[in-house]
Amino acid sequence: MGILFKKHIIKSRNSKTASIFESLFDTIDFEHVQYSSPHDYIAQYWDKYLSKGKHSNTVNGNFFELVIHTLLFREGLIPFYAQAKVAFVPNVKFDTILYTPARPISLSLKTSLRERYKQADLEAIALQHVHRRAESYLLTLDPNEAELCKEKIKAGDIIGLNKIIDCNTSDIDNLIAELHKIKSELAEAQNIKVVTGNLIK
Repeated sequence: MGILFKKHIIKSRNSKTASIFESLFDTIDFEHVQYSSPHDYIAQYWDKYLSKGKHSNTVNGNFFELVIHTLLFREGLIPFYAQAKVAFVPNVKFDTILYTPARPISLSLKTSLRERYKQADLEAIALQHVHRRAESYLLTLDPNEAELCKEKIKAGDIIGLNKIIDCNTSDIDNLIAELHKIKSELAEAQNIKVVTGNLIK
């Protein structure tokens, strides 16, 4: 595998989705794709991907993650964690975590929503139980469901997620702009001891 593996965006060279991603622009890699805005970058990749035919929901989801992760890389919003586990938040693997000493920021990535927003909301609640200032965003390519979920946030039916981000619109541009404000704070999470104190042994 090429640049995605070299940049540590994927862990394995044998990735079907990465092969598809890297084949879409014949002569250039993701670091050289020109784009006018974050949602333009996403649209370029997603439209080319769809033009290659239908894929499974799993491949669709994995491809969307690659698009978002390469976008974060292009925007200099690094480091970040993919498929992340957070201490004291059991049984949850987060799609993407950007970590600052003040708070973790979770990005849940779903090409379509239907009932999947419920899982993202529960994960956000679990994260906030441990990190009170945590922020959680649900990113999607499903405009109709995005609008419905935005209404659920207003109605109080979704309580963990801060915002629903429709990646077809300026929603994602605004989120990236907000993340740029804390760009200098992004860091690798520190190892922590579960118990500290005067150790007697």
